Amino acid sequence: MTMLSNLAPIPELYVSYDSAQKLKVEAADLTSWDLTPRQICDLELLMNGGFNPLKGFLSEEDYNGVVENMRLADGTLWPMPITLDVNEEFAEKIELGQDIALRDQEGVILATMTVTDRWTPDKAREAEKVFGADDEAHPAVNYLHNVAGKVYLGGPVTGIQPPIHYDFKARRDTPNELRAYFRKVGWRRIVAFQTRNPLHRAHQELTFRAAKEAQANLLIHPVVGMTKPGDVDHFTRVRCYEAVLDKYPASTTSMSLLNLAMRMAGPREAVWHGLIRKNHGCTHFIVGRDHAGPGKNSKGEDFYGPYDAQELFRKYQDEIGIEMVDFKHMVYVQERAQYEPADEIADRDNVTILNISGTELRRRLREGLEIPEWFSFPEVVEELRRRFPPRSKQGFTVFFTGFSGSGKSTIANALMVKLMEMGDRPVTLLDGDIVRKNLSSELGFSKEHRDLNIRRIGYVASEITKNGGIAICAPIAPYAATRRAVREEIEQFGAFCEVHVATSIEECERRDRKGLYKLAREGKIKEFTGISDPYDVPENPELRVETENVDVDNCAHQVLLKLESMGLIAGA
Repeated sequence: MTMLSNLAPIPELYVSYDSAQKLKVEAADLTSWDLTPRQICDLELLMNGGFNPLKGFLSEEDYNGVVENMRLADGTLWPMPITLDVNEEFAEKIELGQDIALRDQEGVILATMTVTDRWTPDKAREAEKVFGADDEAHPAVNYLHNVAGKVYLGGPVTGIQPPIHYDFKARRDTPNELRAYFRKVGWRRIVAFQTRNPLHRAHQELTFRAAKEAQANLLIHPVVGMTKPGDVDHFTRVRCYEAVLDKYPASTTSMSLLNLAMRMAGPREAVWHGLIRKNHGCTHFIVGRDHAGPGKNSKGEDFYGPYDAQELFRKYQDEIGIEMVDFKHMVYVQERAQYEPADEIADRDNVTILNISGTELRRRLREGLEIPEWFSFPEVVEELRRRFPPRSKQGFTVFFTGFSGSGKSTIANALMVKLMEMGDRPVTLLDGDIVRKNLSSELGFSKEHRDLNIRRIGYVASEITKNGGIAICAPIAPYAATRRAVREEIEQFGAFCEVHVATSIEECERRDRKGLYKLAREGKIKEFTGISDPYDVPENPELRVETENVDVDNCAHQVLLKLESMGLIAGA
């Protein structure tokens, strides 16, 4: 009997062990690129066959085909641009045809790449076609414009060794390792479940039903690469998955971790996930409501319709070579004490239907409220509570922004004293001048340097927040993109409260305590915020305070009341 095609080995881009040892030595002389976390995820799946049939980072021709019509230049279906983005100065050093070494962040060589293409992409076009809109409220569009390099390099990759993971080693499998496992245990039909969230009872019921419907075994295949900013970290999630695994019949269910950098691209992402699961030996794939959707756009509407992903997947299902199992929205029927698909409840008017949304779950964790047993397994709730204690016990950051002389430092100092008076958490003030002296003494006031200064403040604040303390920051922080990056860094660990000290430039100039505005007007200080350099007014800060004709005590008290309403401190 011939081997089923979904279980036969697939091509990888690694060279043999001996060649790899030789290449490592030769690569010492090559120009090196240190990969970003997202590029490391992409490279790993290129090398191990997860992105089969790609042989490296896309050429310009392949990239254009993927962006415009989800196809490589040879016509093969591929929905997601896999590109090596670099900065302009690195790109200028490279000649076409040159080999470069691709290294991880410690400098360990993972692969070499022959650079066949170099181009400056039209990123607005890429955003429009791939993500459906050039809207920076989309995390991947924000990444594209504000994080990724300006130039793309393309070319084939020669794999030397996989990135090193020190966590959950036994749970990580390459496509060929999974295929070998399925062969060994005799699985023929395998339905994959993609997830970036903890599993609750509804998910368990859903995956059970999906496997039964497809008469297939179940592979729980969570993403542990990069997901959406604000998601539960993968360490906590994997502990939650391990707690739930016992609830499945051991002989029919397996779990493997996928080191994928998600783009949250909705419909295109679903097709991409399908192709990746096909490479991992699966025959069926569960596609959910709003699969891989990033949430709301800047107008407050969902980026994608709830079933757009299912429709696009269905259209390409035969070509992907994997069957879609569509996700039923599962709800709990109290009278029957069981989960049922929402659209199959005939007597819905006579029964009590219960459901807890992700937002509601986060609220209950934040406020330390009960999470009912019908909703989730006690073991999962315990893990989540360990990672997300009630807000009043977590660290957080208060981030003041406003013109020089607006009163940020004065209010920050008053706030610090009031919080210290409460005494339940250590408080650290990261004021502009203190930071300039201790962290950033070598920096000037150019745009790059001011950005770097804010990022340093953000980094320190995130560490304080992570360790349960309160950080109060009071820099000018004129640029919205930098404030957003700081917010995302801190919100992994606790709450972020942005306070816009909305004093007008005229009033700040009238106060001019340090005589800086006078010097800026005389042209003695270049790039001065509000005079010769822009200030992006925060669009929706948690709080805006007016300081004209209001005393400092009152301003600080407004911040306290805001923190109280956010659940971060007990009644002020």
